[in-house]
Amino acid sequence: MYLVTTRVGDQRAGCLVGFSSQVSIHPPRYLVGLSERNHTYRVAARGATHLAVHLLGKEHRDLARLFGGETGDRMDKFSHCRWWDGPEGLPILADAAGWFTGRILDRFDLGDHVGHLIEPVAGAAPENFGDLVTLVDVKDLEPGHEA
Repeated sequence: MYLVTTRVGDQRAGCLVGFSSQVSIHPPRYLVGLSERNHTYRVAARGATHLAVHLLGKEHRDLARLFGGETGDRMDKFSHCRWWDGPEGLPILADAAGWFTGRILDRFDLGDHVGHLIEPVAGAAPENFGDLVTLVDVKDLEPGHEA
């Protein structure tokens, strides 16, 4: 599971995603699927040029629950966690185990999700990955929006 954030103007958004993957080594490319029903998707669709992808350690599964169980339509999730303005003004979560930002190169219809093909441009990797949040950790989570 990954936590994805974006920003368009003064509007920040972020959500928990389960559909994402590295899709190319040379050139480096990564694909993030955002549900069309999701607040983060709607913000990104209004002109986002970049996304930030975060890895979460199990000790921060509360962030996964916040960004997966609440919707930006009803609350400012960022007022409930520590973050900073990263590259391109993207919100970067202070408690993420690692993160990277990517420039959105293209968008694809994937059914009920829209794939965002990104080119990684900046990031910070953990020295060791430890135990990361997986689907098992959030399988009982009630999503902020239906997928």
